[in-house]
Amino acid sequence: MIYVSGERPLPQHVRAATFDTRWRGLDPAQVHDYLNRLADELERLHRELTTANTEAERIRQALRQWQSRQTAHRHHSRSR
Repeated sequence: MIYVSGERPLPQHVRAATFDTRWRGLDPAQVHDYLNRLADELERLHRELTTANTEAERIRQALRQWQSRQTAHRHHSRSR
């Protein structure tokens, strides 16, 4: 099985995982079924994370715009 410590496991890494064979080893079909389910979950989580990061950036930009308007409004109000 190829996995570099410290590297985030990606779905394609899980799907491509290989294991040494042993005389009384695990059922390869069960291992691959489990790895495929794990890879599907990683894909789902990655999509959710991407969506959350996009939404967070949209909110940050909206907050910056609102802060700019508030600062301009306060400055304009004090000038009168």
